[in-house]
Amino acid sequence: MLYVSPSDPSADPSATAPDGVMVGQVLAGRRILIIVENLPVPFDRRVWLEARTLLAAGAEVTVICPIGKGFEAREEMIEGIRIYRHPLPIDAKGAAGYLFEYGAALWHETRLAWKVFLRHGFDVIHGCNPPDLIFLVALQFRLFGCRFVFDHHDINPELYEAKFGRRGAFWHLLRLCERLTFATASVSIATNESYRRIALERGRMPEVDVFTVRSGPDLSRIHPVAPNPAWKNGRTHLLGYIGVMGDQEGIDLLLEAMAILVKTQGREDIQLVLVGGGPSLDSLRAMSRAMGLDPYVTFAGRLPDMTFLEVLSTADLCVNPDRVNPMNDLSTMNKVLEYMALSKAQVQFEVTEGRHSAGEASLYARANDPTDFAAKITELLADPDRCARMGAIGYARVKEQFAWPHQVPFLIAAYARVFAKMA
Repeated sequence: MLYVSPSDPSADPSATAPDGVMVGQVLAGRRILIIVENLPVPFDRRVWLEARTLLAAGAEVTVICPIGKGFEAREEMIEGIRIYRHPLPIDAKGAAGYLFEYGAALWHETRLAWKVFLRHGFDVIHGCNPPDLIFLVALQFRLFGCRFVFDHHDINPELYEAKFGRRGAFWHLLRLCERLTFATASVSIATNESYRRIALERGRMPEVDVFTVRSGPDLSRIHPVAPNPAWKNGRTHLLGYIGVMGDQEGIDLLLEAMAILVKTQGREDIQLVLVGGGPSLDSLRAMSRAMGLDPYVTFAGRLPDMTFLEVLSTADLCVNPDRVNPMNDLSTMNKVLEYMALSKAQVQFEVTEGRHSAGEASLYARANDPTDFAAKITELLADPDRCARMGAIGYARVKEQFAWPHQVPFLIAAYARVFAKMA
């Protein structure tokens, strides 16, 4: 049995995965080590969903991740999952900075992997990129029969190109690391069909070893809450955003769109609330101040779950300004699905995976055009009934196609494949 419906009376009631999905004890006796660098756990929603699901399937689960604000404990147990955290030295901004950060992370991941192996043991290392270097940790345990599962979160060569606007030697090094990661993996988990094609074509993996597990929201945790009008700052309309504050996220384009709405069109009835942190947060705050937008833009930083849900539940519509580039065109953004889970209409630029996720729940502005983005916002704010219909369409798409229960069978099937290859 790989998947048991919540209504199946034979299901083990103690093996409840996120969102009420029950998977049985199909991984009983298996030991899995998950390594993720870019976010702490349980803050990383996808990794936490995977860890809880694998635990519910009977596996013993340990996670290695960085420390972060609110997640400083070096060792702790949460919901039956062991977590080992390590420091990261800097918030990298250049190629040299990334090399330093990745090198430090690789050292800590190796050190902690050996600690976990000697204390608890593991059968599989589940590596979540970026960066594509965790295969170097996995190779050390190949002699002990441990297998490597590659969970492909980001396409690193395209991410580098999006950040720095060029290719060059470092880009080619990233392509090599990506190729070696796929070559080392027994199974690859893709977050969408675009990433699956990369695993098959650039990674040269057999189709039978590549599984698509989308980052579907857990509807038991991502749901509407009571709105709080205080977030509107006395204005009529609220635009909501949640995500990373980085260069490729296009927040600068969103600020330009706000300047068009407020300064050019004279609309003083709109407040924008941006939830999240990242390397560009300070520069974006400075940009907003220089544009005279401070009264209309709130940089809320990272917020607890209930508070960010309150912001988005208060919003009239949500925005995803990710600029159009090869990285964003092929990537599924968690915020798009989370807006849909909250029944919110949204505006984004025209990207392949963004449209695949949202469909008619979103309007799509011309690529990297803040004027058209502002026009789409104006169009939706003028028609709340249309926003409500789009929000209902988005929620239905999440509930029927993308929510985490629909991803569980594919995650369990990926592990069934791994352990079949170990037999």
